[in-house]
Amino acid sequence: MKIKNVECIVLDGGKPYQLPKNSEEAVGVRYVCLLKVETDEGIIGWSDIETQPHVAHAAVNAPISGSECFEGLKNIVVGEDPFDVEKLWNKIYKGTIYYGRRGVAIQVLSGFDIACWDIMGKATGKPIYKLLGGAYRNKVRAYASTLFRSKPEDMKTACHEYIDQGFTAVKFGYPENGRELNVDLVAAAREVLGDRVDLLIDLSWMGYNRSPYDAITLCKKLEPYNIYFLEDFLHPENYEGYAKVSKKVNIRIAAGEHEATPWGFKDLIERGKVDIIQPDLSRCGGFTAFRKIVWMAELNNVDIIPHAWLTNILTAASLHANASLQKSHFLEYNVSSNPMLNEIVKNPICMKDGFLNVREKPGLGIEIDEKAIEKYRVL
Repeated sequence: MKIKNVECIVLDGGKPYQLPKNSEEAVGVRYVCLLKVETDEGIIGWSDIETQPHVAHAAVNAPISGSECFEGLKNIVVGEDPFDVEKLWNKIYKGTIYYGRRGVAIQVLSGFDIACWDIMGKATGKPIYKLLGGAYRNKVRAYASTLFRSKPEDMKTACHEYIDQGFTAVKFGYPENGRELNVDLVAAAREVLGDRVDLLIDLSWMGYNRSPYDAITLCKKLEPYNIYFLEDFLHPENYEGYAKVSKKVNIRIAAGEHEATPWGFKDLIERGKVDIIQPDLSRCGGFTAFRKIVWMAELNNVDIIPHAWLTNILTAASLHANASLQKSHFLEYNVSSNPMLNEIVKNPICMKDGFLNVREKPGLGIEIDEKAIEKYRVL
Protein backbone atom coordinates (compact mmCIF):
# COMPACT_ATOMS: atom_id res chain seq x y z
CA MET A 1 0.00 0.00 0.00
CA LYS A 2 1.26 3.46 -0.92
CA ILE A 3 0.07 7.00 -0.28
CA LYS A 4 -1.05 8.57 -3.54
CA ASN A 5 -2.42 11.94 -2.40
CA VAL A 6 -2.75 14.26 0.58
CA GLU A 7 -5.44 16.93 0.48
CA CYS A 8 -5.73 19.81 2.93
CA ILE A 9 -9.31 21.10 3.14
CA VAL A 10 -10.36 24.41 4.71
CA LEU A 11 -13.92 24.78 6.04
CA ASP A 12 -15.71 27.98 7.03
CA GLY A 13 -18.54 27.83 9.55
CA GLY A 14 -19.49 31.40 8.67
CA LYS A 15 -19.54 32.98 12.13
CA PRO A 16 -16.66 34.58 14.05
CA TYR A 17 -15.35 32.91 17.19
CA GLN A 18 -16.57 35.09 20.07
CA LEU A 19 -17.47 34.83 23.72
CA PRO A 20 -21.19 34.40 24.54
CA LYS A 21 -23.06 37.63 25.15
CA ASN A 22 -25.43 36.10 27.68
CA SER A 23 -26.01 32.50 28.77
CA GLU A 24 -26.10 31.02 25.26
CA GLU A 25 -23.46 28.61 23.98
CA ALA A 26 -20.40 29.95 22.16
CA VAL A 27 -20.29 29.40 18.40
CA GLY A 28 -16.78 27.95 18.45
CA VAL A 29 -14.07 28.14 15.81
CA ARG A 30 -14.94 29.65 12.44
CA TYR A 31 -12.36 27.87 10.27
CA VAL A 32 -11.46 24.17 10.42
CA CYS A 33 -8.64 22.29 8.72
CA LEU A 34 -9.17 18.71 7.53
CA LEU A 35 -6.56 16.34 6.13
CA LYS A 36 -7.55 13.60 3.69
CA VAL A 37 -4.89 10.96 2.96
CA GLU A 38 -5.60 8.63 0.01
CA THR A 39 -3.88 5.34 -0.78
CA ASP A 40 -3.49 3.36 -4.00
CA GLU A 41 -5.73 0.64 -2.50
CA GLY A 42 -8.67 3.01 -2.07
CA ILE A 43 -8.41 3.31 1.70
CA ILE A 44 -8.71 6.88 2.96
CA GLY A 45 -7.58 8.27 6.29
CA TRP A 46 -8.93 11.45 7.87
CA SER A 47 -8.01 13.95 10.53
CA ASP A 48 -8.91 17.43 11.64
CA ILE A 49 -6.17 19.73 12.89
CA GLU A 50 -6.48 22.50 15.44
CA THR A 51 -4.32 25.06 13.65
CA GLN A 52 -4.63 28.05 11.31
CA PRO A 53 -6.16 26.22 8.32
CA HIS A 54 -4.96 28.54 5.55
CA VAL A 55 -1.39 28.36 6.81
CA ALA A 56 -1.67 24.57 7.10
CA HIS A 57 -2.88 24.43 3.48
CA ALA A 58 0.34 26.17 2.41
CA ALA A 59 2.49 23.85 4.55
CA VAL A 60 0.89 20.76 3.01
CA ASN A 61 1.15 21.94 -0.59
CA ALA A 62 4.52 23.74 -0.60
CA PRO A 63 6.73 22.60 -3.50
CA ILE A 64 9.88 20.51 -3.28
CA SER A 65 12.97 22.64 -2.75
CA GLY A 66 15.55 19.89 -3.14
CA SER A 67 17.09 20.61 0.26
CA GLU A 68 15.04 18.00 2.17
CA CYS A 69 14.35 20.53 4.94
CA PHE A 70 12.02 23.17 3.41
CA GLU A 71 9.46 20.76 1.93
CA GLY A 72 5.68 20.62 1.86
CA LEU A 73 4.13 17.61 3.59
CA LYS A 74 2.42 16.23 0.51
CA ASN A 75 5.64 15.98 -1.47
CA ILE A 76 7.40 14.34 1.48
CA VAL A 77 4.93 11.46 1.89
CA VAL A 78 3.45 10.59 -1.53
CA GLY A 79 4.71 7.14 -2.51
CA GLU A 80 5.37 6.08 1.10
CA ASP A 81 3.73 3.25 3.05
CA PRO A 82 1.20 4.64 5.61
CA PHE A 83 2.09 1.80 8.00
CA ASP A 84 5.60 3.25 8.40
CA VAL A 85 4.44 5.76 11.00
CA GLU A 86 7.74 6.08 12.89
CA LYS A 87 9.77 6.47 9.71
CA LEU A 88 7.28 8.96 8.25
CA TRP A 89 7.11 10.97 11.48
CA ASN A 90 10.85 11.51 11.43
CA LYS A 91 10.95 12.13 7.68
CA ILE A 92 8.34 14.91 7.97
CA TYR A 93 10.00 16.41 11.03
CA LYS A 94 13.31 16.60 9.18
CA GLY A 95 11.66 17.73 5.95
CA THR A 96 9.99 20.72 7.62
CA ILE A 97 12.75 21.55 10.09
CA TYR A 98 13.61 24.99 8.71
CA TYR A 99 10.08 26.30 9.07
CA GLY A 100 8.83 23.87 11.67
CA ARG A 101 9.73 22.04 14.87
CA ARG A 102 6.62 23.58 16.44
CA GLY A 103 3.46 25.34 15.27
CA VAL A 104 1.87 24.57 11.94
CA ALA A 105 4.54 22.12 10.75
CA ILE A 106 4.14 19.82 13.75
CA GLN A 107 0.37 20.28 13.57
CA VAL A 108 0.06 19.11 9.95
CA LEU A 109 2.44 16.27 10.85
CA SER A 110 0.05 15.41 13.69
CA GLY A 111 -2.96 15.35 11.38
CA PHE A 112 -1.13 13.23 8.84
CA ASP A 113 -0.11 10.77 11.55
CA ILE A 114 -3.71 10.45 12.80
CA ALA A 115 -4.86 9.81 9.21
CA CYS A 116 -2.22 7.07 8.83
CA TRP A 117 -3.45 5.33 11.97
CA ASP A 118 -6.98 5.61 10.57
CA ILE A 119 -5.73 3.90 7.39
CA MET A 120 -3.94 1.18 9.36
CA GLY A 121 -7.10 0.45 11.33
CA LYS A 122 -9.23 0.27 8.21
CA ALA A 123 -6.70 -1.91 6.41
CA THR A 124 -6.49 -4.40 9.30
CA GLY A 125 -10.15 -4.22 10.28
CA LYS A 126 -9.26 -3.01 13.79
CA PRO A 127 -10.23 0.07 15.79
CA ILE A 128 -7.23 2.26 16.58
CA TYR A 129 -7.28 1.42 20.28
CA LYS A 130 -6.39 -2.16 19.31
CA LEU A 131 -3.33 -0.91 17.44
CA LEU A 132 -2.36 1.14 20.51
CA GLY A 133 -2.28 -2.02 22.62
CA GLY A 134 -5.88 -2.47 23.71
CA ALA A 135 -8.56 -0.66 25.66
CA TYR A 136 -8.96 -0.43 29.43
CA ARG A 137 -12.51 0.86 28.99
CA ASN A 138 -15.24 1.12 26.34
CA LYS A 139 -16.58 4.49 27.41
CA VAL A 140 -15.03 7.68 28.74
CA ARG A 141 -16.51 10.29 31.04
CA ALA A 142 -17.04 13.58 29.19
CA TYR A 143 -16.71 17.13 30.40
CA ALA A 144 -18.59 19.93 28.67
CA SER A 145 -15.93 22.31 27.33
CA THR A 146 -17.31 25.82 27.11
CA LEU A 147 -16.47 29.49 27.69
CA PHE A 148 -17.10 31.77 30.64
CA ARG A 149 -20.21 33.91 30.59
CA SER A 150 -19.78 37.51 31.65
CA LYS A 151 -22.31 37.60 34.51
CA PRO A 152 -22.95 35.25 37.46
CA GLU A 153 -26.63 34.82 36.55
CA ASP A 154 -25.65 33.71 33.03
CA MET A 155 -23.16 31.25 34.50
CA LYS A 156 -25.96 29.77 36.59
CA THR A 157 -28.30 29.42 33.62
CA ALA A 158 -25.60 27.71 31.56
CA CYS A 159 -24.77 25.28 34.39
CA HIS A 160 -28.42 24.27 34.72
CA GLU A 161 -28.42 23.47 31.00
CA TYR A 162 -25.30 21.27 31.24
CA ILE A 163 -26.82 19.36 34.15
CA ASP A 164 -30.02 18.86 32.14
CA GLN A 165 -27.95 17.48 29.26
CA GLY A 166 -26.44 14.87 31.58
CA PHE A 167 -22.90 16.18 32.04
CA THR A 168 -21.16 15.31 35.29
CA ALA A 169 -18.27 17.73 34.67
CA VAL A 170 -18.01 21.20 33.12
CA LYS A 171 -15.01 23.31 32.13
CA PHE A 172 -15.25 27.07 31.71
CA GLY A 173 -12.46 28.86 29.88
CA TYR A 174 -11.23 32.23 28.66
CA PRO A 175 -12.57 35.02 30.94
CA GLU A 176 -14.13 37.93 29.04
CA ASN A 177 -11.71 40.14 27.08
CA GLY A 178 -8.74 38.36 28.58
CA ARG A 179 -9.30 40.05 31.93
CA GLU A 180 -8.37 38.49 35.23
CA LEU A 181 -10.93 35.98 36.40
CA ASN A 182 -13.90 37.24 38.37
CA VAL A 183 -14.13 34.69 41.17
CA ASP A 184 -17.86 35.49 41.49
CA LEU A 185 -18.36 33.63 38.21
CA VAL A 186 -16.79 30.50 39.65
CA ALA A 187 -18.84 30.85 42.82
CA ALA A 188 -22.02 31.06 40.73
CA ALA A 189 -21.11 27.92 38.80
CA ARG A 190 -20.32 25.96 41.95
CA GLU A 191 -23.60 27.06 43.54
CA VAL A 192 -25.56 25.38 40.74
CA LEU A 193 -23.27 22.42 40.09
CA GLY A 194 -23.12 21.51 43.77
CA ASP A 195 -20.99 18.58 44.89
CA ARG A 196 -22.17 16.16 42.20
CA VAL A 197 -20.67 17.88 39.15
CA ASP A 198 -16.93 18.53 38.77
CA LEU A 199 -15.85 22.06 37.88
CA LEU A 200 -12.74 22.66 35.74
CA ILE A 201 -11.24 26.06 34.95
CA ASP A 202 -9.14 27.19 31.96
CA LEU A 203 -7.75 30.65 32.66
CA SER A 204 -5.84 31.10 29.38
CA TRP A 205 -2.41 32.69 29.56
CA MET A 206 -2.92 34.60 26.28
CA GLY A 207 -5.15 37.42 27.47
CA TYR A 208 -3.48 38.17 30.78
CA ASN A 209 0.23 38.55 31.57
CA ARG A 210 -0.01 36.51 34.74
CA SER A 211 3.03 35.85 36.94
CA PRO A 212 3.43 32.79 39.19
CA TYR A 213 2.71 35.08 42.15
CA ASP A 214 -0.54 36.22 40.50
CA ALA A 215 -1.48 32.61 39.83
CA ILE A 216 -0.82 31.51 43.40
CA THR A 217 -2.92 34.38 44.73
CA LEU A 218 -5.79 33.48 42.40
CA CYS A 219 -5.55 29.77 43.22
CA LYS A 220 -5.91 30.56 46.90
CA LYS A 221 -9.15 32.40 46.08
CA LEU A 222 -10.39 29.43 44.03
CA GLU A 223 -9.53 26.66 46.51
CA PRO A 224 -12.84 26.94 48.43
CA TYR A 225 -14.77 26.11 45.24
CA ASN A 226 -13.30 22.62 44.84
CA ILE A 227 -11.79 23.09 41.35
CA TYR A 228 -10.91 19.75 39.75
CA PHE A 229 -8.05 21.29 37.80
CA LEU A 230 -6.74 24.69 36.77
CA GLU A 231 -5.47 24.85 33.19
CA ASP A 232 -3.01 26.89 31.11
CA PHE A 233 -2.73 29.97 33.32
CA LEU A 234 0.94 30.72 32.50
CA HIS A 235 2.91 31.12 29.28
CA PRO A 236 3.44 27.57 27.89
CA GLU A 237 7.24 27.88 28.08
CA ASN A 238 7.19 29.10 31.69
CA TYR A 239 7.97 25.66 33.08
CA GLU A 240 9.64 26.99 36.23
CA GLY A 241 6.59 29.18 36.88
CA TYR A 242 4.29 26.16 36.79
CA ALA A 243 6.61 24.38 39.21
CA LYS A 244 6.46 27.32 41.63
CA VAL A 245 2.66 27.34 41.57
CA SER A 246 2.39 23.55 41.94
CA LYS A 247 4.33 23.69 45.21
CA LYS A 248 2.07 26.32 46.75
CA VAL A 249 -1.51 25.44 45.89
CA ASN A 250 -4.05 22.73 46.63
CA ILE A 251 -5.53 22.48 43.11
CA ARG A 252 -4.42 20.10 40.36
CA ILE A 253 -2.35 21.97 37.78
CA ALA A 254 -2.96 21.05 34.12
CA ALA A 255 -1.17 22.19 30.97
CA GLY A 256 -0.04 21.00 27.58
CA GLU A 257 -2.55 21.86 24.86
CA HIS A 258 0.10 24.18 23.36
CA GLU A 259 2.93 21.68 23.86
CA ALA A 260 4.28 19.40 21.14
CA THR A 261 6.67 16.46 20.63
CA PRO A 262 7.80 14.00 23.30
CA TRP A 263 10.74 16.19 24.28
CA GLY A 264 8.46 19.18 24.74
CA PHE A 265 6.34 17.17 27.16
CA LYS A 266 9.51 16.00 28.88
CA ASP A 267 10.19 19.64 29.80
CA LEU A 268 6.60 20.19 30.91
CA ILE A 269 6.66 17.10 33.14
CA GLU A 270 10.16 17.35 34.58
CA ARG A 271 10.56 21.13 34.82
CA GLY A 272 6.93 22.21 35.05
CA LYS A 273 5.96 19.67 37.73
CA VAL A 274 2.34 19.74 36.57
CA ASP A 275 -0.18 17.21 37.87
CA ILE A 276 -1.95 16.67 34.53
CA ILE A 277 -0.69 16.90 30.97
CA GLN A 278 -3.11 17.64 28.13
CA PRO A 279 -1.64 16.49 24.81
CA ASP A 280 -3.85 17.35 21.83
CA LEU A 281 -3.47 14.63 19.21
CA SER A 282 -3.76 17.20 16.41
CA ARG A 283 -0.96 19.34 17.88
CA CYS A 284 1.41 17.11 19.86
CA GLY A 285 2.51 14.85 17.01
CA GLY A 286 -0.40 12.46 16.54
CA PHE A 287 -0.72 8.93 17.92
CA THR A 288 2.93 8.15 17.22
CA ALA A 289 4.11 10.91 19.55
CA PHE A 290 1.23 10.36 21.98
CA ARG A 291 2.42 6.83 22.78
CA LYS A 292 5.81 8.16 23.85
CA ILE A 293 4.25 10.98 25.85
CA VAL A 294 2.07 8.45 27.69
CA TRP A 295 5.05 6.28 28.62
CA MET A 296 6.88 9.33 29.93
CA ALA A 297 3.89 10.48 31.96
CA GLU A 298 3.42 7.02 33.50
CA LEU A 299 7.09 6.85 34.47
CA ASN A 300 6.72 10.19 36.25
CA ASN A 301 3.32 9.45 37.82
CA VAL A 302 1.60 12.28 35.93
CA ASP A 303 -2.02 11.98 34.80
CA ILE A 304 -3.21 12.53 31.21
CA ILE A 305 -6.42 14.21 30.08
CA PRO A 306 -6.25 14.76 26.29
CA HIS A 307 -7.18 18.16 24.94
CA ALA A 308 -9.79 17.69 22.20
CA TRP A 309 -11.61 20.89 21.30
CA LEU A 310 -12.51 20.64 17.63
CA THR A 311 -14.79 18.40 15.52
CA ASN A 312 -16.13 14.90 16.03
CA ILE A 313 -13.06 13.60 14.17
CA LEU A 314 -10.71 14.70 16.94
CA THR A 315 -13.20 13.50 19.54
CA ALA A 316 -13.15 10.03 17.97
CA ALA A 317 -9.35 9.96 17.81
CA SER A 318 -9.08 11.12 21.41
CA LEU A 319 -11.52 8.46 22.58
CA HIS A 320 -9.19 5.78 21.22
CA ALA A 321 -6.25 7.46 22.95
CA ASN A 322 -8.16 7.75 26.22
CA ALA A 323 -9.34 4.14 26.05
CA SER A 324 -5.70 3.01 25.86
CA LEU A 325 -4.70 4.86 29.06
CA GLN A 326 -4.34 2.86 32.24
CA LYS A 327 -5.99 5.71 34.15
CA SER A 328 -8.71 7.92 32.71
CA HIS A 329 -10.26 11.06 34.21
CA PHE A 330 -12.26 12.65 31.37
CA LEU A 331 -12.34 13.49 27.71
CA GLU A 332 -12.97 17.05 26.61
CA TYR A 333 -16.24 17.39 24.66
CA ASN A 334 -16.73 20.49 22.54
CA VAL A 335 -20.27 21.81 23.06
CA SER A 336 -19.93 24.79 20.69
CA SER A 337 -23.09 25.57 18.74
CA ASN A 338 -21.53 25.69 15.24
CA PRO A 339 -23.27 22.82 13.34
CA MET A 340 -20.28 22.35 11.03
CA LEU A 341 -18.33 20.67 13.83
CA ASN A 342 -20.68 17.68 13.90
CA GLU A 343 -22.28 17.67 10.44
CA ILE A 344 -19.10 16.52 8.71
CA VAL A 345 -19.46 13.13 10.44
CA LYS A 346 -22.40 10.91 9.43
CA ASN A 347 -22.35 9.00 12.72
CA PRO A 348 -21.54 11.78 15.23
CA ILE A 349 -20.35 11.03 18.73
CA CYS A 350 -23.01 11.92 21.26
CA MET A 351 -22.75 12.07 25.02
CA LYS A 352 -25.11 9.80 26.96
CA ASP A 353 -25.46 9.79 30.74
CA GLY A 354 -22.21 11.70 31.06
CA PHE A 355 -20.13 9.32 28.93
CA LEU A 356 -18.84 8.95 25.36
CA ASN A 357 -18.64 5.48 23.82
CA VAL A 358 -15.38 4.39 22.21
CA ARG A 359 -15.93 3.50 18.55
CA GLU A 360 -15.56 -0.20 17.67
CA LYS A 361 -15.44 0.10 13.88
CA PRO A 362 -12.07 -0.02 12.06
CA GLY A 363 -9.78 2.98 12.23
CA LEU A 364 -11.28 6.04 13.89
CA GLY A 365 -14.69 4.37 13.66
CA ILE A 366 -16.45 7.32 12.06
CA GLU A 367 -17.90 7.91 8.61
CA ILE A 368 -17.07 11.22 6.94
CA ASP A 369 -19.86 13.09 5.15
CA GLU A 370 -18.10 14.52 2.11
CA LYS A 371 -21.27 16.32 0.97
CA ALA A 372 -21.28 18.24 4.24
CA ILE A 373 -17.60 19.00 3.77
CA GLU A 374 -18.31 20.50 0.35
CA LYS A 375 -21.10 22.59 1.90
CA TYR A 376 -18.60 24.37 4.15
CA ARG A 377 -15.47 24.13 2.00
CA VAL A 378 -13.70 27.34 0.96
CA LEU A 379 -10.26 25.95 0.00
